[in-house]
Amino acid sequence: MTQVISQLLDMTGKVAIVTGASRGIGRAIARVFAAAGARVALAARSADQLKEVAAEMQSEGIAEDALLIMPTDVAIASQVEAMAKTVIDTWGQLDILVNNAGLIEFGSI
Repeated sequence: MTQVISQLLDMTGKVAIVTGASRGIGRAIARVFAAAGARVALAARSADQLKEVAAEMQSEGIAEDALLIMPTDVAIASQVEAMAKTVIDTWGQLDILVNNAGLIEFGSI
């Protein structure tokens, strides 16, 4: 997949945060961005699931230093602020933010 994506899309030098990156659409977006050359911060609540995603991406040829595992609960503002600060401190920039994480509240209407 990496070779096909890199031929279609060039994101070299870009830095992205993808929330909800542990599964589904967020996982797919993170994989495509990384395959296109972006450095990607993988954000979700589960560190273990993010580690699985990172390992999968590395097995497809994505460099370890192109990924950041960022366990983050987007419902907690201080965690979101810390995530953004870590990304900027690590890579010096933030170009793309994909707000894919969802919050669900259950209750009667």
